[in-house]
Amino acid sequence: MTDRSVSAGPDPSGPGPSSSVDGVALLASRSAASTADTVAARLQALEQMDNAALRAEWRRLYRAQPPKRVARELLLLGAAWKIQERAYGSLGAATKRRLAELAKTMERNGDVTRNRIARLKPGAKLVREWRGDTHTVFIAEDGFEWNGGQWRSLSAIAREITGVHWSGPRFFGLNGKATRQTGAETEEAIDAWDEIR
Repeated sequence: MTDRSVSAGPDPSGPGPSSSVDGVALLASRSAASTADTVAARLQALEQMDNAALRAEWRRLYRAQPPKRVARELLLLGAAWKIQERAYGSLGAATKRRLAELAKTMERNGDVTRNRIARLKPGAKLVREWRGDTHTVFIAEDGFEWNGGQWRSLSAIAREITGVHWSGPRFFGLNGKATRQTGAETEEAIDAWDEIR
């Protein structure tokens, strides 16, 4: 049951920016509560369905026939997943890519613990100073943002910054090797290399 309280009158503080913000927040929280209530009711209804109704619900949700020889529990889990996915959204692109990588590793090696590589999370930023300029790269769901553009690899960004081929993770100090040299030492090494060529 939802709370439908009615205000006794206008807000004595008068209309203002905070009252409209509070109204939006109230609507958002009511909408979220309504969504959660709806999802909970649908999940409870799933548990009450017989096998024929559950298979029909699967067809409606997935727009495909359910697997022929699958246990009721798996049909319940699959239908429940789809209901929640529609209500709350799907996995992000980065999560889907990571799951695909783990599946390949599991298929190839039989063990996913060997594939524990530090992953950059969307929203993180990398900062690198190069020849007096500070370069900031933002990690996005589908790549990297630098200098107003979208980039698919850190190495391409490092090459653009330095003018020579660099390992992007090494350039930004992600694999530990670039952190052993100071920026000045690295610049001296690059200058020496440029003079040799």
